Amino acid sequence: MDANPLPSMNPTERSIKTEEIQIERKIFLFDLRENDRGQFLRITELAGHNKDLIMIPAPGLEDFHRALRSMVDANKALS
Repeated sequence: MDANPLPSMNPTERSIKTEEIQIERKIFLFDLRENDRGQFLRITELAGHNKDLIMIPAPGLEDFHRALRSMVDANKALS
């Protein structure tokens, strides 16, 4: 994805890497960003006219990944 459809409200932020995935009718944007306080992951869910956003500080990404992997594994076990 070349352009971020949700420009930052903070001009000191810069995008490091962006990924987009579509699942059914939802679009998820993963945007690794940095500002004067450090790096963070911004995850945006776009569904119709609705937009939800969470931000995860970079030091928490490994824990977030571990929790997400646990959910994927639990889902696979149910199949």
